[in-house]
Amino acid sequence: MTSRQHSPTVVLTGFLLLLAAMFGVAYAVGSAVGPVAPGMHEKGGSGGSGGSGHMDDMHDMGAGAGR
Repeated sequence: MTSRQHSPTVVLTGFLLLLAAMFGVAYAVGSAVGPVAPGMHEKGGSGGSGGSGHMDDMHDMGAGAGR
């Protein structure tokens, strides 16, 4: 048996390519599946965090019903 010794640069490059491929697959699957729970999307559609305060919907869940 002959053992091959690869330079650290080749090993590191291979690892980084594998890591990038795994992140790419995970991103593609996540984009295809969509949100993990109902209502986990922006309501305004502006894409910015304009301080809309997602706490506005807390009354829908019964929070503060005793007031």
